[in-house]
Amino acid sequence: MSVNSPNEIKPNSGIAKRMAWLILIAGIVGALIALPLVEGVAKVTRNQLDSGGKLPADLTQIPLPRQNTIVDSKGNTIATLFSQNRIEMPLDQISPLLQQAVVAIEDQRFLNHSGIDLKGTLRAAISTGTGSQVQGGSTITQQYVKQLLLAAASTPEERKAATEQSLTRKLKEARYALSLETQLSKTEILEGYLNIAYFGAGAYGAEAASRRYFSIPSRELTLTQAATLAGLVQNPSRYDPTQFPQIAETRRDQVLIAMANAGFISVDEALKAE
Repeated sequence: MSVNSPNEIKPNSGIAKRMAWLILIAGIVGALIALPLVEGVAKVTRNQLDSGGKLPADLTQIPLPRQNTIVDSKGNTIATLFSQNRIEMPLDQISPLLQQAVVAIEDQRFLNHSGIDLKGTLRAAISTGTGSQVQGGSTITQQYVKQLLLAAASTPEERKAATEQSLTRKLKEARYALSLETQLSKTEILEGYLNIAYFGAGAYGAEAASRRYFSIPSRELTLTQAATLAGLVQNPSRYDPTQFPQIAETRRDQVLIAMANAGFISVDEALKAE
């Protein structure tokens, strides 16, 4: 695996079960803070127990919207149509630098956790419960689950449930993330994530984003370009290099520092990147 994984890692079911219980405990703590009424606490806890930890069977089989090319009888392109500008690519065709950059800035413990970062999840639950802005703390696996649920949504209600800022949604994503990591390898999860994530400017997935911003295939990205794209995932509109170049540059530098801290590049490489 390009992000320096010695093997494709799949946590065993025992670990996943223990982590599921820890997530439930985190949810209860968050609920106790968020819901002063005992009835509210009971409702959140009951819903999490009833929902189970299994991922919907067909969720990982959802065909993602992508480009469709119309050609003439000679094979020349006439038009390219799409509802989402996406070009799906296997992981080995996406620059290792971009893989490393995304892991470094979004989820440095991606290769080692079982789908969730308990500390981050608890922090997000407490933040939500106290009425603060819903924080991050989501792992790449949780973010992938969120995007899969959004892609699977067929009604306004389902789309709202997939994006609402609530404790229930965060816990649901965490439980599904634990299940997903027993079904897919880290390589498969990262590949899926890099193909589904939105990078702004109408570009879905790493390949479309690379072509949109730099006019090159994603496998050819330089370190600086990879860091720029990785920085977009958190907030594509805020860090858009075509609209806010100085803010995007600051964000890019944050990614480079994160890559150095994670050991993907040296401090010297981070400082010299242009």
